[in-house]
Amino acid sequence: MTPAPSFRSGSGRLCLDFIRTLRHRGTARPEEELPDSAALAAWVGRFGPWESVPEAAAVGHDAQARQLREAIHTLVAAAREPVEGGTARAAALTAALSTAGDTVNRIAALPVPAPQLDGSGRLRWLAAAPVPAVLALIARDAVDLVTGPSIDRVHECADPDCHALFLDSSRPGTRRWCSMNTCGNKAKKQTLRGRSVSRPEG
Repeated sequence: MTPAPSFRSGSGRLCLDFIRTLRHRGTARPEEELPDSAALAAWVGRFGPWESVPEAAAVGHDAQARQLREAIHTLVAAAREPVEGGTARAAALTAALSTAGDTVNRIAALPVPAPQLDGSGRLRWLAAAPVPAVLALIARDAVDLVTGPSIDRVHECADPDCHALFLDSSRPGTRRWCSMNTCGNKAKKQTLRGRSVSRPEG
């Protein structure tokens, strides 16, 4: 059995974390992290409200999950179009909705996990179909993101090998890296290396 990928988190939104399951998007070497039902169950177990989800619950849903991921990416990319009197963004969103809107809306309409109190007063989550229920949460988060003011804080990582999207919650809104621990440190080391190479000897 193939080990589950080390899924990335920390984008600031559930739907953006989900988009990250296609790593190195837009490069010559993209990496698919949701190739099958086992990987999808592992992702839902990490990011959903349950500690784990059996693979059987994800069987038959991996293609749907990848379709949703790409639809969300299409919508987010369109919603991030520069605002030029609103016309460029509106046109981009209209085009994106014609190809991706139905997928996102259909999955957003599915039942989501329901909070319940157990006999000890502890919180538990119920869903007849846990994987589609979490996909519905992702789709609803995407709808909320692309229609709200937070979309203007969604940036793309400046690392040309990454391209991950993230919500910039910093006060100045000038964050460049999806993570300082990965891409930020990589860029910092490259800068220091370049300075040491260019520094004259003597």
